[in-house]
Amino acid sequence: MRTTRSSSISRALAMVATICALSTSEMSTAAADTIRYPVPYTFAANVLGAAQPYTDPPGSNDWNCHPSASHPRPLVLVHGFASVINDAWQTYSPLLADEGYCVFALNYGVPDGASFPLDQIGGRTPLEDSAAHLAAFIDRVLATTSAAKVDIVGHSEGTQMPDYYLKHLGGAAKVDKYVALAPFWHGTNAAGLATATRLAARFGYAPVVDGALDPVCTACRGLLTGSDYYAALGDPVVAGVSYTSIITRYDELAVPYTSGIEPGMHNITLQDQCPLDHAEHFAILSDPVAAADVLNALDPEHPRPVPCVPVAPFLS
Repeated sequence: MRTTRSSSISRALAMVATICALSTSEMSTAAADTIRYPVPYTFAANVLGAAQPYTDPPGSNDWNCHPSASHPRPLVLVHGFASVINDAWQTYSPLLADEGYCVFALNYGVPDGASFPLDQIGGRTPLEDSAAHLAAFIDRVLATTSAAKVDIVGHSEGTQMPDYYLKHLGGAAKVDKYVALAPFWHGTNAAGLATATRLAARFGYAPVVDGALDPVCTACRGLLTGSDYYAALGDPVVAGVSYTSIITRYDELAVPYTSGIEPGMHNITLQDQCPLDHAEHFAILSDPVAAADVLNALDPEHPRPVPCVPVAPFLS
């Protein structure tokens, strides 16, 4: 009887332990499914992120992430000039992760051997080289996630460089949606640099200008209106890719701002939706109005209202 009673008690305790273990496991899984990242709608978060420039922004680069049926394509975030991942995507990375996307972000454009502080300023190497870097990164994302295609969300130079990947490096077959924040599809004339460069070339001073600019930023000359890069790129629209171009009238680097408007794309000017939105080239990275446009561009079958709230330049 003692043996039987002891066995019964042991079995009961084992059952309780099993139930507790299962409950804990279910709670852990449920907790993992409901983890949400804070989404700061302020560019100050990006400024703070610059203190750890190579840290993955919240919600990104989980190489165990597998796309869901509702969001079957992983997202690749492509930062702009003078940025790296953690000072660019403090808003969009957690926002998109919270929406259930597998989010990936890369650094590119930092020359080999760069030392502090220049090692924290990306987007400086030739655009063609950066496009090859992006191609390798996207291949890794596709191989890891077993997805057929990715979607791209880029900012500034990160809207221009990926187009070279699509047109010249086989990317058109690997990209479905291409969302561009503050693009300039045929180059920029910020601060009159494109005009100055053309005048320098006309009077024989191009080697002087190039010699001063290229050691610091080889990519910069390529981003100017009328550059050889844009001549080789041609029409920015690639058949089969769904483009959304999100621009702001207050853009100080995409000059004129209308250089972000292109036939064959879904073009959105933020101020047409919300006159209170004064985001410029940088604040667009933490702009709740632009963020809603990005979500709608990525998932047009489930549109959501676009808010109209005051957005301050350089702050959001």
